[in-house]
Amino acid sequence: MGREKVDTSEYELQEYEEDDSNHASMQNRLSHILQNFRSQETGLTFPSISCWSKSIIIPKESRKYRLWMHVILVWAVYSSFFTPIEFGFFRGLPTHLWWIDQIGQIMFMVDIAVNFFVAYKDFHTYKWVVNHRSISLRYAKSSLIPDILGCLPWDAIYKRTGEKEIVRYLLWIRLCRVRKVDAFFHRMEQNIRINYLMTRIVKLLTVELYCTHTAACIFYYLATTLSPSKEEFTWIGSLTIGGYDFQNFRDIDLGRRYIVSLYFAIITMATVGYGDIHVVNSREMVFVMIFVSFDMILGAYLIGNMTAVIVKGSNTEKFRDKMTALIKYMNRNRLDRDIRSQLKNHLRLQYEAQFTEDGVVQDLPLSIRSKVAQSLYMATVERVSLFNNCSTEFMNQMGMRVHEEYFLPGEVIMEQGNAVDQIYIVAYGALVEVVINLDGTEEIISNLEAESVFGAVAVLCSIPQPYTIRVVDLCKVLRLDKQVLFNIMRIYFADGRQVLTNILKFGKDDTRLSPLETDISFLIAEQEVELSLKVNNAAYHGKTSHLKSLIKSGADVNRADYDGRTPLHLASVKGHEEIVRFLVQEGAEVDVEDKFGNTPLIEAVKGCHSQVIKILRSAGASLVERNGGVHLRNAVLTGNLELVRSLLENGLNSNSRDHNGRTALHIATSEGLVMMVRVLLEHGADLYAKDRWGKTPLQESKQFGGSVFKNVLKDAVMSKEASSVESTVTPFSDSLTGDSSLRNFSFNSCNDEAFADQDNEDKSHSIKRCTSSERGTDEGSKKRCTIFSCPPWTAPEDRKRGLVVWVPVTLNELLHIASQHFGHACRHALNQDGGEFSSTELIRDSELVYVIDQ
Repeated sequence: MGREKVDTSEYELQEYEEDDSNHASMQNRLSHILQNFRSQETGLTFPSISCWSKSIIIPKESRKYRLWMHVILVWAVYSSFFTPIEFGFFRGLPTHLWWIDQIGQIMFMVDIAVNFFVAYKDFHTYKWVVNHRSISLRYAKSSLIPDILGCLPWDAIYKRTGEKEIVRYLLWIRLCRVRKVDAFFHRMEQNIRINYLMTRIVKLLTVELYCTHTAACIFYYLATTLSPSKEEFTWIGSLTIGGYDFQNFRDIDLGRRYIVSLYFAIITMATVGYGDIHVVNSREMVFVMIFVSFDMILGAYLIGNMTAVIVKGSNTEKFRDKMTALIKYMNRNRLDRDIRSQLKNHLRLQYEAQFTEDGVVQDLPLSIRSKVAQSLYMATVERVSLFNNCSTEFMNQMGMRVHEEYFLPGEVIMEQGNAVDQIYIVAYGALVEVVINLDGTEEIISNLEAESVFGAVAVLCSIPQPYTIRVVDLCKVLRLDKQVLFNIMRIYFADGRQVLTNILKFGKDDTRLSPLETDISFLIAEQEVELSLKVNNAAYHGKTSHLKSLIKSGADVNRADYDGRTPLHLASVKGHEEIVRFLVQEGAEVDVEDKFGNTPLIEAVKGCHSQVIKILRSAGASLVERNGGVHLRNAVLTGNLELVRSLLENGLNSNSRDHNGRTALHIATSEGLVMMVRVLLEHGADLYAKDRWGKTPLQESKQFGGSVFKNVLKDAVMSKEASSVESTVTPFSDSLTGDSSLRNFSFNSCNDEAFADQDNEDKSHSIKRCTSSERGTDEGSKKRCTIFSCPPWTAPEDRKRGLVVWVPVTLNELLHIASQHFGHACRHALNQDGGEFSSTELIRDSELVYVIDQ
């Protein structure tokens, strides 16, 4: 041992090399780890021997101190055995025994002085306390007073006080030295090199014999408290065994008196009671009753311990079995010294730290364990910078899911380059982040103290652990599994995003995180997309409660998917009234368009969900004009009259155009949809609107056949003329002046047949210009068609080249022309739908005609 001046009041002791003796205690191993964990590894210094106020601090694991402990153990055994004998059999020690007793008292007084300088290990932190003041206070509060009282010369005090019996009772204070014997047996039980069964048996026999030894001395003491004249009224004075009389027993040699007393104590303890020895006076009766009652408790203790030894139910036995199995495993696999030391020390730490959560409440239900964990660790989790600004619910879940672990100095929790699936929060202790360079050298990056976090970057960014984490001081950490963390972050998405943001925020000055900024940002975006899909899925399938929980956890109600569809779109498609109402209340945009130009209101209109339409319109939704023409065009093309009517009734302009400038009326007239045309005209569709090629719906109707729309056109014209008689022709004709083809169509197609059911007064201006001679000579009134010599169901790639002809007057003429051109007889003419034409008047302009033989 040496001496060294330091400024700090408490620090770790230097490690002392230990041999492979039987003392494999936790303290020995901790010292050995500290010895190997030198300053060149961590950059920290562990002084060899500590001192305070120029006083020597004795390491508890030094060889000299252990030798002293063996010496004092011998005197403790002697004192514990001899004190009951001195109390019962002596009224003042003989000279030779007096000197032995004085030597023992001197040794114990030296031990008192030594105890003021012996470092101890804190039970809660497992740190070696070397502060002299702390050591002194601890010893003073524990066993200093009993030790001092035990060293007093009670024999001399007894004589100086006039041999008062009350003074002799104070001799029993010396029995406090028995605890040194108990500590010795405790070390032997943990030593796996010594047979545990034999150790326990020896300990139990020692306890039993010591109890009977003490009882024997008290039995004899009870007999000596009466005067010699009343010896026959004591158990030993009235004793006669085999003709041997014990009258005047004080004159019998000490050995015989002790054996008789021990015999009486043993048969009383065993409750055999042969009858040769029995109590006589009342004091002996009282003591026997107390002793027998105590024997019942002692017997239960002995039997219970023997049973535990046989069935191997004690914690110590389990620890020894685990340690034995661990040593066999290490020997079989030839693990190196450092790993062996860490494994054994960690196993011993688990055994000695049985107050941890895993060691105490592991058999309790999960709900109770979660509440216990929340109560114990919530305060620590809340102070961690990684979880700043997170919700209370999120913090509660974190506090319930963590598990505590202890690590000894020198242990490596995470190694550089390894895959990590846990995040650790430091509750107390000290660790260091070490980076291992390519040349094998180590460099300390930072120190980790209480409320620090490590492993988060590797877990959240799915990258190898960038640094090695090594323990400096014995530390307590809170472990959180990766899968548990991800599950919580999926539920509490906003908090998960905040966690990732905190990594960037608190690491913005850390150049080590700069390359990971893109990865973290990508991870945030990826989680947002995943959450958006969950929200849309819940909205589409009507999972109201699930949707509300997602929105509450931080999901954006306006977050769109890959097609630009928001939750309101999908809820409107399916007509989920409650979800639509909830989303509107949460601030969802009601006029947002998806990738295809659809708004929630359009989706609701398409699905004929009247209640959803009302909710959206009451929230201010309207049909967007920009894509109104596309929606109307699609509805007309599909022939969905109800959809067209619904779109128009909900505010969509009937003259909305598509990308070609065509209105829905253009499409309806070109397809010959009379009812669709009527509905569009009822909602203000313009007959004269021009598309990008300059065509109007009237011209489109000409290609289909003007007679089909005669009533519709008449109604439209009549509505135009209703306001003024003069405006019936002028506006109509003026609108056509710029287009000769339209002018020719307007008046040449409005013939007597088209208006045969009208009065002459109603058509005075337009019909006068429509003469039969003009009909026959105007080429604009001719129709043409394309003839194919195949059935209409023939695939386009299998068709032969067709023939474009003017539509003749009769169908036979058309078939004759086809037969001459294709070189085979053609007897039937079909349209594209497979219907047979009965007259050429049914053939529309530019229609496809299929001629076949049969």
